[in-house]
Amino acid sequence: MASPCEVLLDEPDETRARELFQAVADEAWRIEQKFSRYRDDNIIYRINNSNGQPVELDEETLRMLRFADELFHMSEGLFDVTSGVLRKVWTFDGSDNIPTQQAIDAVRQHIGWQHCELTDTHFTLPAGMQIDLGGIGKEYAVDRCAQIATEMSSKSALVNFGGDLRMTHARDDDRFWSVGRLITGRDDAVGLFELRRGAIATSGDANRYLLKDGVRYSHVLNPKTGWPVENAPHTVSVAAPTCLEAGMLSTLAMLHGEQAEAFLKLQDVSYWID
Repeated sequence: MASPCEVLLDEPDETRARELFQAVADEAWRIEQKFSRYRDDNIIYRINNSNGQPVELDEETLRMLRFADELFHMSEGLFDVTSGVLRKVWTFDGSDNIPTQQAIDAVRQHIGWQHCELTDTHFTLPAGMQIDLGGIGKEYAVDRCAQIATEMSSKSALVNFGGDLRMTHARDDDRFWSVGRLITGRDDAVGLFELRRGAIATSGDANRYLLKDGVRYSHVLNPKTGWPVENAPHTVSVAAPTCLEAGMLSTLAMLHGEQAEAFLKLQDVSYWID
């Protein structure tokens, strides 16, 4: 879930600006520590090591899991937070190391949100399975940090976590935040967004991929097959009121493969596809 965190701020009061930066950083670290799958002292660790026993949930974790459940059903199983175990066989480091079908099949038996049980107070994960909220955690963190910035200053701020971003208030004098967009095969930004409100999130294979025999394999995996989504765009960016909405739509579009644009046309949002 960790990503470079940047906050741009129009706030002229240096003391207030420093306080805002600190508050945003504290919230980003809080979310990272609570929901990262890499730690052994948080709710995700307790769930992933529960051996099939119910785990009591706090309100925030319950909201996150309910959202994961909504996305699972909305995508007809293509968005599945139990599919993170595929990282055991897929490492998207730009190499040509493609796993065998046997290795993929061995991991796929531990995927399936439909086998989990979520109530108003507890979550039960079958033994041998894991959850990974990385697919929604970064966008959630952006929105939470933007909300804090909104409450602390009436001036415009832009919260940017590795290219997923959201602005707070409108800028003075009808100005906008300029945001570059990175696409596959380029080391620099290609094109600029003029962001005047809301959020933008991007999904794609510009940074995480495998390349073998001229075929580029995206890190966006189909949990039903265990393989990268076929014929998916290289990059999808979506503008929406919140970063969580934008991220949800850009990810779901990628999961739809060659039908990505058809899916987005039904959503009544601005989008860019390469």
